[in-house]
Amino acid sequence: MRLFAKSATLYLLLVSFAPAGAQTASSAGRHPRADTAAEELHRLLVAAQDAVSKQDYQSAAQDYQNYLQKKPDDASVHYNLGYVYRALERPDDAKSEYEKAIALAPDDLKMAPAYRNLGILLLAKDPAAAVDPLEHAVRLEPQDPQAKWLLGTALERSGKLESAIGQFQAAHTLDGKDVGISASLAYALLSARRFADAEAAYRATLELSPEGATLRQAHLGLANSLVAQKKPQEAASEFAAYLALVPNDGAVRIERASALVDLGKDDDALAELDRAAAGAPENLRALKLRSQIYWETKRYNDAVGVLEKAVALAPSDVDLADRLGRVYLAKRDYANALHWTVAAYNLNPAANDLLGQVVEVEYLNKNYEQALAALNALSQRQELPAASWYLRATCYDKLGKLPEALDAYQTFLQLNKDENSDMYFVSTSRVRALTRELKDKKR
Repeated sequence: MRLFAKSATLYLLLVSFAPAGAQTASSAGRHPRADTAAEELHRLLVAAQDAVSKQDYQSAAQDYQNYLQKKPDDASVHYNLGYVYRALERPDDAKSEYEKAIALAPDDLKMAPAYRNLGILLLAKDPAAAVDPLEHAVRLEPQDPQAKWLLGTALERSGKLESAIGQFQAAHTLDGKDVGISASLAYALLSARRFADAEAAYRATLELSPEGATLRQAHLGLANSLVAQKKPQEAASEFAAYLALVPNDGAVRIERASALVDLGKDDDALAELDRAAAGAPENLRALKLRSQIYWETKRYNDAVGVLEKAVALAPSDVDLADRLGRVYLAKRDYANALHWTVAAYNLNPAANDLLGQVVEVEYLNKNYEQALAALNALSQRQELPAASWYLRATCYDKLGKLPEALDAYQTFLQLNKDENSDMYFVSTSRVRALTRELKDKKR
């Protein structure tokens, strides 16, 4: 999800000055040339401010430049010129002027907007560089929630998530009614995987009656925080609220379908997947989800078609090959089950569960030698359970290797804990029969 940050406002500080007037007793002794220079500076400032009020930034820039040629150490005018350059979309010149203003009066409370505007200027391209001026702005105006929100945004974009959360929380404490601050806090908490806190923050954001993108993202963020907390019922509702505003978001429809599957609402989930697929081929996530529904509802033929599409998109996906093998096994199509089970194992030969699946499918395909070979490989990795010894015994039995079969049946009976199973009764019967048969052969 993207963060829809509220607009950052650029601040203009117009310098204050006294209007020019007739000489007073205190100024009677001044040199006329000095009075003329002061009047010219005054005139330039009046003209610049008038131009700004009319949004004639080009004229304002020229007047401020002329002023600074005569009085280059005026921090406020450097700041104002930076503001004008920003309005003229000259960011490099604006940055230079803000920096000059700050250098001339670094600790002046009136320079807080200069730090802030410099930070805003840097935020889009270099958020890490924006942190320092915004920290200065916060120090100069510690009770300004907007300054803390901007600093939080810069920290978040710089990858300093916990520090960002601290600034957003401080801003929220100062102004709990600001929707943008609340939304930023919620998003940061979600990014930090603090899902319960994110849920609370998103609910608080929705209580502020947000609009537009903030409303949409609040519903979506809340849904995602609920999914992470395994609250599918509430998540499905929030996804629905988001989709009512953004009906063409197929990716979110797929996520809602996933929540519906968790609720056991397979028909509703399929309907959501169908809406997501309208006009475009289904992506891998949707195909996997659809195949899961078909598998759980025993629609094996449908599952095969879906999984084949998925495999075409991700031929190296072990899970897909394994799923296809299991579906074919459920269909008792043992040849295809073997093909896909072996394919899955070849993609991940370290997976013991897949090797065990190979044993089972080879056995069902009556490939007893191959099943034994797979069992031998598995026995090198782990201790075989009782059921594997039963399979080993029956493979030997089918191949006519009677001594080996007898030993394997006896090992199974030693390991077996369930004396009511079919394997137990078959094994006890075969042990008696094989014992007699082998004795007869020795005579």
